[in-house]
Amino acid sequence: MRPRILVVGDVMVDHYLYGSCDRISPEAPVQVVRVEKEQRLLGGAGNVVRNLLAFGADVGFLSVVGEDEAAEWIREELKKGAVRSELLTSSRPTTKKSRIIASHQQIVRVDKENDAPIECEEELLERFETIADDYDLILLSDYDKGVLTPKVAQGIIQRANVPVFVDPKRDFFKFRGATLLKPNKKEASNAAGIMIEDERSLEEAGWRLKEELGLQSLIITLSEEGMAIFEEKLTKIPTMAREVYDVTGAGDTVLAALGYAVAKKESLVEAAKFANLAAGVVVGKVGAATATLGEIEEYERSLRQATPEEFIKSFDEIEQIAEAFKRSGKRVVFTNGCFDILHLGHVKYLQKAKELGDVLIVGLNSDSSVRRLKGPQRPVNPQFDRAYILASLEAVDYVVIFDEDTPYELIKRVRPDILVKGADYEGKEIVGSDIAKETRLIEFVDGKSTTKIIERIRC
Repeated sequence: MRPRILVVGDVMVDHYLYGSCDRISPEAPVQVVRVEKEQRLLGGAGNVVRNLLAFGADVGFLSVVGEDEAAEWIREELKKGAVRSELLTSSRPTTKKSRIIASHQQIVRVDKENDAPIECEEELLERFETIADDYDLILLSDYDKGVLTPKVAQGIIQRANVPVFVDPKRDFFKFRGATLLKPNKKEASNAAGIMIEDERSLEEAGWRLKEELGLQSLIITLSEEGMAIFEEKLTKIPTMAREVYDVTGAGDTVLAALGYAVAKKESLVEAAKFANLAAGVVVGKVGAATATLGEIEEYERSLRQATPEEFIKSFDEIEQIAEAFKRSGKRVVFTNGCFDILHLGHVKYLQKAKELGDVLIVGLNSDSSVRRLKGPQRPVNPQFDRAYILASLEAVDYVVIFDEDTPYELIKRVRPDILVKGADYEGKEIVGSDIAKETRLIEFVDGKSTTKIIERIRC
């Protein structure tokens, strides 16, 4: 099941104007930028929404916008992402931050906003009550633009029946009683009145904030030093960032990743590890970026020598992974088989299948499935051994074991771009061809088969 997460907070438009600059204005001693590219992205709490969508979550969004073109653009963007949005209208302008960038350098930023507290607090809380029970977890993203007033923040925390995670800006105490707060080191230092400089001051500030705010948990992000998790005890998680190009929006990614993982029933420590990996991906990109599940897995694999067992997935896991890859524009290839005694023919077949796309997912018949298809003497090798060996191959990205006679139910989950079968299926009905966008047949290597290998052994 896709986790259902509601985001509440300050939405804005991040507006970028990219261009070149080679002269000074005759009107004033300022640079003249010739605009070559324009980009708009959901910003503020909207960036948390973008990150959740990249993970594959089912997302709801509650915020306040103005009566202007920026608000209409936000509505259209949320509609494209199938976000269940509840946007209240205010007389205030929608926050818009315009950045002019020339030669990879930001020249100036122009903000259009009114950060006074919203006047529609009761309406927002009433809207929250009507939708809150539809979600597994709530994320409050505070950019101090007036949406999360003390009344709104406390109203949500007190009325919520699910965990409430908060990324605070300045006023921590309006979030008293939340499930979790996630400030950075500077924010936590200011709120606790303790400059965090070492392990002792970190612990003193963390425990003070947790107790005074009545939190179940507190996470302080420590930039290149990782994260400090305050639960019953303090746990520190090292950073996973290998190269840092831009930290824009990294805090939004961490909040979204924490919420997503906990909504998937992960422990807070495991969720923090996932969030660290996600942040490691986005800080390696330029701008307010997001990270898909596929990118996070690839990044984790690049950081350490992953064991093949980690790429043997369940039906639920592979559905999320395949969906994330497709959203990021990757072509997903699927094939299946018993792969009982792996031989040259199998390896070449899988290599050719991988060449047809970006990600190769292999459905593997379980032991009971093989027995029904091949007889009581098969398989020679048990299903975990076969899956482990397949996952060890460079051409294979993921392996999923299925128990049915055909992989139809698995193909329904993966919904591959390309379905691959052997050339001996020419003219035959191919299971799953009604689901995949394209079906391709690949020639086998002559004389290579598991049956022939078994016959030679018995001779």
